[in-house]
Formats: sequence, C-alpha cells, structure tokens
Amino acid sequence: MPSKETESSVPIVDFAPFLNGGQEGKVRVGKQMVSVMKEYGFMYITNHGILQKDQDAIFEWSKKFFAMPTENKMKCPHPPLGSYHRGYSSLGKEKASQAIFMDGEERIKTENVPDIKESFDIGNPEDNSVYKNLWPDAQDIPEFQNSMEQYWAKCNVTSKLFLRAIALGMNLEEEFFLDYHKKSENQLRLLHYPPTDEANLKTGKAERIGAHTDFGTLTMLLQDECGGLQVEHPYQKGVFLPAPYIKGSIVMNTGDFLQRWSNDTLKSTLHRVTAPPVNSETGISKVRYSIPYFVCADADKVIDALEGTYGDMVPKKYEPITSGEYLTMRLNATY
Repeated sequence: MPSKETESSVPIVDFAPFLNGGQEGKVRVGKQMVSVMKEYGFMYITNHGILQKDQDAIFEWSKKFFAMPTENKMKCPHPPLGSYHRGYSSLGKEKASQAIFMDGEERIKTENVPDIKESFDIGNPEDNSVYKNLWPDAQDIPEFQNSMEQYWAKCNVTSKLFLRAIALGMNLEEEFFLDYHKKSENQLRLLHYPPTDEANLKTGKAERIGAHTDFGTLTMLLQDECGGLQVEHPYQKGVFLPAPYIKGSIVMNTGDFLQRWSNDTLKSTLHRVTAPPVNSETGISKVRYSIPYFVCADADKVIDALEGTYGDMVPKKYEPITSGEYLTMRLNATY
C-alpha cells in the first residue's frame, strides 16, 4: 500500500484469497479492505470473480445503447422523481449533488454547472414491487434487456462476497450485512460521457462529474481506458489522486450510508471525473464509458451505529434511519 507521503493512486486488494484461501484468507482480505476503507475509502479489487469477457460484453452493450438515436433512447425515459432511478437520463438531466453538514443538520449542496453525461439505470430484475425497470424497445436493441439482467445478477453475487469480507474485517459475523441486503435493492448504471468541447470544461461551463460521494452502502465500478476518475487525497483536502484504468479490476468505494452506519469509521470519499485527453486538432475530448453498480440496503431496514464504532469516548453521531428514507432524500436532490 502506498505511504502517506508518496501515494499517487489508490490501493489494490487481491480478492483471490477470500475466494479460495479458506477462513484465514477470508479474514485477511476483509481486514485489508476495511483498513483501506478507513483510510482511503477507495480501492481496486482484482481477482473478484467477474470474468473479463463479461466486463467486455457489458461495455459493448453500453456502446450499442448510447449509439441509438435519441428518439429510441427516449422510449424509456427516467421518471421525474429522482428516487425512481430507472431508465434513460439524457445529457444534463442529472446533477451530482453533495451532502454537507451545517449546524448538525444534513443539507444538500448543489451547483448549477451541468454534468455532461447520459445514463441508463436498472434495479433488481426480480423485484419490481416499488420501482419497475424501464426498457427500450426490444426491436431497437435485441437481447439488451437479457444481457443487462445477467450482468446485474453477476454483480449481485460479487457484492454479497464483498459484504461478507467487510463484515469479517470489522469483527462482525460473516453474514451480518447480508441480513440488511436480502432484497438486493441494487442499481446497475451505464454511463456515457460524449466528446465535449475543451473550452467549456476549462472555463467551468460544463463538468464530467463534479466532486461528490456515493449514497449507498458501497459502489463497484468498471471504467474504460479513457481514464479521468480522481479520488480525494486522504490527508490533503482538495487534492485529488488519479485512479486510472487497471484491466480486469473493479474500483470499489464506501458509500455515505455505510459511513453513517459505521459512525464515520469507514470513509465515503469525494471523487470526480475530470476532462479526458483532448484532440489537439479539434479541441474535443475523448468519449468515456463507465459502469457503476450501487449496492444498497433494504429500504425498510433501520440502521444504527455498528457495535464497536462508538463508546464512552466516541458517541453516536447519527440518529437511526432506514435506507429508504436516506436514499430518497439524497436521490431527489439530484433531479
């Protein structure tokens, strides 16, 4: 792991010992993950079990979806309600917002600079009881729905392994977090950052994604070779470290909900997407694709500070809250 003085990126955790190293390997990986989550809040995870061919395939589907004419994508528009996070969001529709704390109350801070991105979101294919998945016309992009659902399921399996590891790393029962994630109310998102005029990015008239944190328990991200992801330095506020593409890896980060749940023991770290390389002849940036998978606790589960994260010298910082209440508050602020 890089030292405090010399790090230039975020740490890498090899997940293979958790998958095939027995209980000792499981605990060792869990301790490594929790250590990074306390300090950085971000890590690369390698040998996680999602095959390279499956990663490559989902990127191809993302490119096919965003290459469709706008009228085809708008057959499954994101509903007006921010918490109904399904379907297609056009360029500039969503703005990443950041929660801040003032006078002991959580407020939502937003900026008026648009995020130059478009996205497509789905939730659990087997649970449409609250928010139904929205799909493009199957004739416009055959097999898209099936492929998205299959990749969602692969991520769901891997997310539960990560939750097991984190529990062990925090000296909890291995299945502790699984009891709060039984419904797998997770979200798969395709993101497309189209080529953008360099002048607008430099003058602040447009952003890829401004500095923000994620809302849920944790996020699992695939990014392409374009790059641009940056993570705030753990010891120098306002200084951002590069998190470049590492083939086959998943970038995993702590979400705000887990930071709250851990009484701020685990860090949910600011991150942003900066402008990628620009073509010197055209002044236009490269295209970028990324695919985050947001892991969220069941909406009706009430969480309070985890055992071992508070005591006489470290009081509880937050009132109990349900995942649904928290995520609704945060998501409605982004639309």
